[in-house]
Amino acid sequence: MAEVGKGVNAGKLASNVQKRITRAQEKVLQKLGKADETKDTAFEEEVAKFNKQLADGSKLQKDFKAYLAAVKTMHECSKRLQDCLAEMYDPEWFGKEEVDSIAEDTDLLWQDFHQNLVDNALISMDTYLAQFPDIKARIAKRERKLVDFDSARHHFASIQKGKKKDEAKIAKPLSLMEMAAPGWAQGIITAHQIAQTNLSRNQAEEDLGRAQKVFEEINYELQEELNTLWDSRVGLYVNTFQSVAGLEEKFHRDMGKLNQNLSDIMTKLDEQRLAKKGVTTASTGKSEEAANHNLSESGSDAPKSPAKSTESREKPPVSQSPRPASSQEVKQENIINLFEDAVVPDINISTQPQNETPTVTNGSSDAELPPSVLYKVKALHDYGATDSDELDLKAGDIVLVLPFANPDDQDDGWLMGVKESHWLQNKNLLAKGVFPENFTQKL
Repeated sequence: MAEVGKGVNAGKLASNVQKRITRAQEKVLQKLGKADETKDTAFEEEVAKFNKQLADGSKLQKDFKAYLAAVKTMHECSKRLQDCLAEMYDPEWFGKEEVDSIAEDTDLLWQDFHQNLVDNALISMDTYLAQFPDIKARIAKRERKLVDFDSARHHFASIQKGKKKDEAKIAKPLSLMEMAAPGWAQGIITAHQIAQTNLSRNQAEEDLGRAQKVFEEINYELQEELNTLWDSRVGLYVNTFQSVAGLEEKFHRDMGKLNQNLSDIMTKLDEQRLAKKGVTTASTGKSEEAANHNLSESGSDAPKSPAKSTESREKPPVSQSPRPASSQEVKQENIINLFEDAVVPDINISTQPQNETPTVTNGSSDAELPPSVLYKVKALHDYGATDSDELDLKAGDIVLVLPFANPDDQDDGWLMGVKESHWLQNKNLLAKGVFPENFTQKL
């Protein structure tokens, strides 16, 4: 059995070698123009479209893999950014749990987006391109079978021509043999020559028929498959880009919601920071000891602030209010009250232009004040704030009195306001606080 196997393998190898030699000879003859070559223009066009389709599909696959790599890189960068925010975010800040949850949801969203792209686009693209190597190999096989067919066709044609030449050669010796050989010998020689010629011709004809059949079968199958493959590219492009577009749209929509939530948290955190900064500005400056020191320096006639508790603020006793004003001071106060809304410019004919807007004695114009201001008061004595919701006052400070958001929160003897200097500088009422009314005088 082993010997038979070796013989079969050796015979097959020899046959393959002979086929390659024959094909090489045929190609040389065709290139030299000594043998004609079978041309199939329609099939050559199909092969050209196949090559273009393969090149386009390979480029699409390459670019899509680059896109996936970019998505993965963006995922990693986004995760590092979210992790950085989570590490920096103080636990006591507003929305700490929501920020951590947004970071986790963002990471999962990127993972799902990448995996869906692989499942819905890359796998189908890989399956599509997997058809091309087999068809490409069969196209090459068809080319070999076409060379075999041409070689068999040329061989058969050469035998046909050789038969006529042999018949002419046989006729001439027979005339000589008729004189030297008996009649029965001449017939045997002629019959042998004719039999050999017919045997070669029949073998060549069988080889031609077999080569033609193999070529036509593979040629027909390939033409059908190439047409089907060419049409399938449309479906691949549609499915690929529809999947990518749909997945991107969903990803950006969901990511937009997470980004909006994160933006809202940052906005709220900033609002709390500004509000805290305003309260801090109103309460900064002096400690309780510094406030007592200021009170002692302001003079023995400075009043005491009304008592303040979490429940109520009592109106200060009469004995603690500022000293009564003299009759001359009362008259001056009445005059001031009479003209408190008047604007009295400093008239200087030599320096002030005729159309210049007159200045205000208290340093601001009522037209510039917000509509929520009730009136103004002037601090007559220093007052050191003893709580975070109180204003720290210096004698001479102008305070814009504001209404309480809830009238029930107002204690007797206390007013709500903001320093006029803060309003002129910042144009906001954030640094407001309460202060004792008996430390001020209404303007």
